[in-house]
This record gives sequence, C-alpha cells and structure tokens, in this order.
Amino acid sequence: MSVEQADALPATAVAGAAPGDHGLRYLAAQVALLVLLLGAWQAASGRWIDPFYISSPSAVAAKLYGWAVDGTLLNSFLYTFQAMAGGFILGSSLGFVVGFTLGRSHVLARLLDPFITAIYCMPKIALAPLLIMWFGIGLASKVAMAALIVFFLVFLNTFAGVRDVQAVHLQSVRIMGASSWQELRLVVIPSAAAWVLTGLKVSVPYALIGAVVGELISSNRGIGFLIGQASGLFDTAGVFAGLTVLALTGIALNSLLKRVEKRALRWKTPTP
Repeated sequence: MSVEQADALPATAVAGAAPGDHGLRYLAAQVALLVLLLGAWQAASGRWIDPFYISSPSAVAAKLYGWAVDGTLLNSFLYTFQAMAGGFILGSSLGFVVGFTLGRSHVLARLLDPFITAIYCMPKIALAPLLIMWFGIGLASKVAMAALIVFFLVFLNTFAGVRDVQAVHLQSVRIMGASSWQELRLVVIPSAAAWVLTGLKVSVPYALIGAVVGELISSNRGIGFLIGQASGLFDTAGVFAGLTVLALTGIALNSLLKRVEKRALRWKTPTP
C-alpha cells in the first residue's frame, strides 16, 4: 500500500479502532466518574458532613426502594410525566403556530411585540397562584404551568427560524414559479426546522420543571409533592431521592430527543 493510499484511509481505520469505540470510552469514563462521586459522597456523609445536610447514596437508594415497593414512585412519576407531557404538547403546539405566524407576518409581529415581551418578562413562578385560581389544584394547573414555560421557548426559536430564511432562496423559488405552499414546504420549513427542533429539545426539561414547580406549590401527588413533603419533614434522603428521579428522567428524555433531532436533520451537512 502506497503512502497516498494510507493517507486516504480514515483515522479510525489506520488506528485499528471502530467508530463506536470513542463513544464506549466516554461512557466508561462517565460511569467511572459517577462511581467516584458517589463514593466520595458516601465517605463524606457522617464522617466530615452531617447526614442531615447531604444524606448519603445508600440512604437515597433505600428511600427509592421503599417508594418503588409500595407503589409511590410509579404513581408519582406517572402523574408528573402526564403533567409534563400535556404541558409540552400544548405549549409547543401553540408556540410553533404563533411563532410561525408572526415570523411570516411583519405587521402582526410589530403589533404584538410589546404584549408578548411583557408576558415573557414576567417570572413564570409568580403566575402559579393565578393558574391555580383559574384551573384548580389538580392536573390542569400543572399542565398550564408547563405549557406557559414551553410556549415561549418554542415560540422564540420558531420565530427566529422563520425570520432566518435567506431572502435569496425565497426569490429563487418564486422566479421558478413556486406556489406559496411550495415556498413554505421547500424553503421556509426546512430552514426553520433546526431552530424548531432546538426549541423543542430545550423545552422538554423546562416542561418537567414547570410541572414540578406546580406540584411544589399546590398538589397532593407527583414527584414535586414528594420532594415538598420530604422537605417539610426534614427528610434529606427523600429530597435527594426525588431529585434523582427528575435527573434520570431528564437524561433519558434528552437522549431520546438527540436521536430524534439527528434523524430529522440527517439531510444537513455535519459540522466538522
């Protein structure tokens, strides 16, 4: 084999490594780091720091096991997930429709800009008592809270994506006789897709946050309720157990959305 042929081979082939090896190495390093952190936490609890403040991994695992055995964990998770999913679907749908409409209409965007900005600048947690007054202490208020947060994330990304369409591309398809629908399908939607998917990916953990905040303020079910109840009883292990469930849920959802984004945007040229 000549030098030129060797240079043409991929780096992984020359090194004898499969493309997935790097992913496995990162995964192994992440697991090792997690074990190290948990070991340090366990060692520090009761030895250098009072367990009242930081609990311990063993106590958190025992609390999760107890919740799993008596069904508390599954029931609470399903309630929170239902609120998160409902808020995400409602908020993202409205955010996409409004963002797309205002992105295509300069008149409406300029007319409604101060009103949208005013609502966006309000702390969403400050609106929670109002949402509870409107929708009650049940699931609807948690869905509304999550939807309100998700709406602005998807709206802003969709609006920016539609406005980011290059005018030269629109003019090119118009010259070729494209209809309004073809203009949207062939230029506007593909151009805005990356922005929209980014907004959706970012909004999923915020939908979870919105649902949990609603449960913390007023609820008798859900992961947020378990965290609030444990906090009121000074049960540090219970608080960390609830936070662990939320963290694992966020990691799982983020991994799923990364796969969806990669598949939906497979037509784009990968960035080196």
